[in-house]
Amino acid sequence: MLTLAFTGDVMLGRLVNDRLKTMQPEEAWGDVLPHLAQADLRIVNLECALTSHLDQWMRTEKVFHFSADPEAVRVLQAARIDACALANNHILDYEEQGLRDTLRMLRTAGIRYAGAGANAAEAAAPAMLEARLSEEGGTTSCRVALLSFTDNEPDFAAGAGHPGTNYLEVSLDEATLARIADGIAQARAQGASLVVFSNHWGANFVEHPSPAFRGFARRVIELGADVYYGHSAHICQGIEIHQGKPILYDTGNFIDDYAVHPLLRNDRSCLFKVMFAQGKLHRIELLPVSLRVAHVALARGEEFDAICARMEMLCAEFGTKLTRRDDRLVYEAST
Repeated sequence: MLTLAFTGDVMLGRLVNDRLKTMQPEEAWGDVLPHLAQADLRIVNLECALTSHLDQWMRTEKVFHFSADPEAVRVLQAARIDACALANNHILDYEEQGLRDTLRMLRTAGIRYAGAGANAAEAAAPAMLEARLSEEGGTTSCRVALLSFTDNEPDFAAGAGHPGTNYLEVSLDEATLARIADGIAQARAQGASLVVFSNHWGANFVEHPSPAFRGFARRVIELGADVYYGHSAHICQGIEIHQGKPILYDTGNFIDDYAVHPLLRNDRSCLFKVMFAQGKLHRIELLPVSLRVAHVALARGEEFDAICARMEMLCAEFGTKLTRRDDRLVYEAST
């Protein structure tokens, strides 16, 4: 059994960065840490630069700029994060230098990344992850590829001769689909048994993916991705199973200092654990979590019930039935 753990946005800047100076790195993850440790691979969307560079992106209008001290990478190490999706609208908030610093810190920490790089080819390249699985008679290895795209901040896009993100519009035109197919083919050529397609897409505080987004995500699965891993809305959206593979339309927030929307409650989220057996989807587990500045914790009581009720409703709209079991929600794939 291969278990992949996905979180929504991990933003270590601003007030989080300040709090981290008086905390041990593992404290940010609270009692979620053992559940992360149980996974074979852990993937997050890193929503900030790791840099001491002070010059903010000013070439286009931007309201928020997120950066954390380079030492904040220890928070990712404490949770044994294996890879970061970097194609998003904040990784160049502190210009190309901030991006270069981030890439260097992740490499030094032994954390893979995808979605941003020194040029377009590097930004589009998959991050190749290796999982060691225990089976009867010994252990086997499984290669998982992370591809990372974003439709946010087109001015952040990498080019042939300059750094940036792996920018891709949400579209079904031939050129777009060819880029997706090429990325998946590149991952398979490097030995990937499973391909995760990460996308930082769409607007904030949208509860339901649009028909256009649904059509796009389904097409990505049809082109050969095994998991569609969405984020950007700051709130969790429902899960759809298409051709036996999961579409996580949005995985919400996880560590941040964001203002809380009184109705949409972006301080409520989930840890998404996606499990495969013999290359096929076996189970999805959602662990409801509550967020406060620089800290995530397993949800309990009314918080747990509220998150469960919302996710049950949103998933049911896609025909995905979740069942409550102790501290989590479970989807069982049909055999």
